[in-house]
Amino acid sequence: MPTRTKKTRKQRGHISAGYGRVGKHRKHPGGRGLAGGQHHHRINFDKYHPGYFGKVGMRHYHLLRNPFWCPVINVERLWTLVPKEEFEAAHGKKDLVPVIDTLQAGYGKVLGKGTLPKVPFIVKARFVSERAEEKIKEAGGVVKLVA
Repeated sequence: MPTRTKKTRKQRGHISAGYGRVGKHRKHPGGRGLAGGQHHHRINFDKYHPGYFGKVGMRHYHLLRNPFWCPVINVERLWTLVPKEEFEAAHGKKDLVPVIDTLQAGYGKVLGKGTLPKVPFIVKARFVSERAEEKIKEAGGVVKLVA
């Protein structure tokens, strides 16, 4: 912002520049930033930010994310992992069975939401829920667990 548009240009000659004579415009009267959250600004913190201070839960020392890696995919989206031509080819012939490798596509578990077309196929997965396995077998598919 250029100097000519600043408020101070208008305030020239007016002693306290709009901040009043009694209270005075001091630098940081309440402290800088979030200072005083447990002291002089306590009412504001309690009213508008409940639960801001303190801890919740247990500590987990040396948390490793890798052992818990398990992105999920639903049964209804399994065929999106296969090219459309491959699906159409399998739909026509019974001897051609496509293999859907969920692990290679970046999924750790297959869940049972949705429906499947009645086309035989093989699903390779690390984990499969009971409902998903039922639906895959109903559609004429096979589940193969891989490590």
